[in-house]
Amino acid sequence: MAKRQYTAVISDGKLEANLPILDGTMGPSAIDIQELHSRYGLLAFDPGFHSTAPCRSAITFIDGDQGVLLYRGYPIE
Repeated sequence: MAKRQYTAVISDGKLEANLPILDGTMGPSAIDIQELHSRYGLLAFDPGFHSTAPCRSAITFIDGDQGVLLYRGYPIE
């Protein structure tokens, strides 16, 4: 069975941007904004990078608010 793909729709009444939603291995999903500027001419505003996932990793998971750092599912202590 094929994995369903979800999108987030951002609209200002004139422009509508459809951005893919990526599933995280752990934690919340993320909206892929890579084409937000090049395709739609928009920027994302996230003061302090509180809602920004800077990379994708198959072997690590970080949740700074909860103090969680995992490598291949094992805590780093």
